Amino acid sequence: MKKFIAAACAVVLIFFAFYYAHYHMGLYVDFDPDAPVTTFMKTDEDTIYMERDGVYEPFEIRGVNMGVGIPGEWATDYAIDEETYLRWFDYIQELGANTIRVYTLLQDDFYNAFYAYNTAREEAGEEPLWLIHGVWVNDYVQFSHRDAYDDDFLQTLLEDSRTLVDVLHGKKSLSLGRGLGSGSYRKDVSSWVIGYILGVEWEDVTVAYTNEKYPGRNSYQGTYMVTTEDATPFEAMLAQVGDRIIEYETSRYRQQRLVAFSNWPTTDPFLYPVEITNFFMKCAQVDVEHIKTTDAFLSGYFASYHVYPYYPDYLNYVLNPVEIISEGELWTGVNESSDSILSHGVPIEEVLTGNQAADYYDQDGKVNTYYAYLKLLNEYHTIPVVISEYGVSTGRGMAQRDYNTNRNQGHMTEQEQGYAVIDCYEDIMAAGSAGSCVFTWQDEWFKRTWNTMANVDLDNTPYWSDYQTNEQYFGLLTFDPGEEESVCYVDGDPSEWTQEDVVLETDQGTLSMKYDEKFLYFYVQGFDPEGETLYIPIDTTPKTGSTYCENYDLTFERPCDFVIAIDGTENSRVVVQERYEVLRAMFLRETEDRDPYLDVPDADTPVFKNIDLMLQTATPLLTGNWEASAETYETGLLRYGNANPEADDFDSLADYMFTQDGVEIRIPWQLLNFANPSEMMIHDDYYEHYGIEYIQIDEMWMGLTLGEGNEYRVPMASFALEGWGKTVSYHERLKESYYILQDYWAQLDG
Repeated sequence: MKKFIAAACAVVLIFFAFYYAHYHMGLYVDFDPDAPVTTFMKTDEDTIYMERDGVYEPFEIRGVNMGVGIPGEWATDYAIDEETYLRWFDYIQELGANTIRVYTLLQDDFYNAFYAYNTAREEAGEEPLWLIHGVWVNDYVQFSHRDAYDDDFLQTLLEDSRTLVDVLHGKKSLSLGRGLGSGSYRKDVSSWVIGYILGVEWEDVTVAYTNEKYPGRNSYQGTYMVTTEDATPFEAMLAQVGDRIIEYETSRYRQQRLVAFSNWPTTDPFLYPVEITNFFMKCAQVDVEHIKTTDAFLSGYFASYHVYPYYPDYLNYVLNPVEIISEGELWTGVNESSDSILSHGVPIEEVLTGNQAADYYDQDGKVNTYYAYLKLLNEYHTIPVVISEYGVSTGRGMAQRDYNTNRNQGHMTEQEQGYAVIDCYEDIMAAGSAGSCVFTWQDEWFKRTWNTMANVDLDNTPYWSDYQTNEQYFGLLTFDPGEEESVCYVDGDPSEWTQEDVVLETDQGTLSMKYDEKFLYFYVQGFDPEGETLYIPIDTTPKTGSTYCENYDLTFERPCDFVIAIDGTENSRVVVQERYEVLRAMFLRETEDRDPYLDVPDADTPVFKNIDLMLQTATPLLTGNWEASAETYETGLLRYGNANPEADDFDSLADYMFTQDGVEIRIPWQLLNFANPSEMMIHDDYYEHYGIEYIQIDEMWMGLTLGEGNEYRVPMASFALEGWGKTVSYHERLKESYYILQDYWAQLDG
């Protein structure tokens, strides 16, 4: 009996040892080293091909990027379940896309759902969804002192590439705590994986640092990928990563698939006029033309770029320089430092066709530097070009403008987003690209944007929907507050308002309020928009505020920080007391070249300012005034319209709408200086802390009055605030842009 128990234990130990070595450590024995290597994807100089029934046919990558965030969760929580993925895959296929792209290794629910979905599709004789998979580089590694040959960078990238191959072939187990997805990966989805995009949007200083630190490591000669004599050390590192992932999948699984390296304009291969180079601090290039494949690589190689219309729109400043020599002639200066790291780049005038202004016009004869840039990429590369990210945001806040096509980074309606995506897609394909992937499938509450990130508590962004942060709203699918519907829709129908919502009743009207994870809502009765102007003073912070607003000649019972002014359909806005103006505190050097902490506004100043938001625009390159202030726009300007998604005239950016007896208004939390409304945290006094710190409040005071110059103090009442913590409610909704793009792609497919 003892021998039997010992033998049984030995068998169990051997099994677990084999299991751990095989599924965790990736050890394997090649029992058939002479088995043929297969691939179902290939490329030539400008086209991607897929094998169908033994014949390679042109294949357009028509994709959608997919993130990993949902409301109330961080991306690294990997909280999306299998049921959700299955529903989303169906939506995406119905959209007319044929491919999804993911950026990093996900939890096993994603691959299980992908396997189940495509298996069912093929059993029904229908086209499956195809997958392009990324290998991520940790932001904390790239944005650090490390170079690309540091073990935390290169070795981790190599290990993650190998891990991904095993995951896609269903032969991997991962434990929690690695910073990646986790689970038991047993579903082989490799037959639907068309390729890899390795890496991320490269930080240019990391590229430059690597190239300067290792000047002698500019060559890599592998079995499947090799560098040319013009390669940089960073490009040699990429060649090594590409070679190793091909080598591993070839040797273990006898398969190959498409390979690309991520890139974007910040590290594109080109040299621009020195003023543009200096202004944008463009310090590095990554040129995949310096990486070639050998005959041993049977599958295809393509160039992957993230390209948006609005930034960095280098060609706009080439087309519209400070001084144009003569009509129709372009500014063509290049970087003058021959020994600079930038000497690795290619002057754009060597790629542009004839260097004429005609290069900057699209097929409709309109100035279109987005199309011109896409054409530049396609004309330069000797391999297919895929624009693996493009899109616009429906966020209320805006970070950048596209002056040529009005496809801006933010402040676009859902309808405008749909048409802008179509315009981008048409430019991409007209320029000769082999495919594209819309950014992105779903909105993600956890994200941040450079011009609002100082204003919010970055440790709690997933727990509220910040409409001022445009980066959260690139999706074709959004998440509205409420389990089935929101608590209020600003649509002129006040039926959702009850007596319990009333905050203040005066002889001039009645004010009601409510809120959710995205907005504060106001309903004022007794207001005639035809002949009256409505003012709603707001007191949030006990630190500052004024009992008088000189802008509107109004006096209040309490010191107020904001005033909502409803004046017709074109001239309504929110204004902020100057002391509590976040733009002044954080960006006065950029906007007025002054120190905000000198000559500080009084705590009770009666001056109220328009609420403006910074834009990322290279104004001096267009004006020639190198002391020009940064560009801003008035984000406190309120928009009239119907904000109900069910309405025929739905306007996703609408802030207010008149009712038969008054007006409904919705104000995004950040516009009132809330840093984290889930815990009712607002901005403290900037000038006590030399920046933004937070204080918690449990009430705000509201008032209302009609007309300016009232002789009495505007009465105010308290409105209780209670946060929702980390428990959020939401429901999915396909944006109008989804249906617009769906109709367009359906017409293309006939």
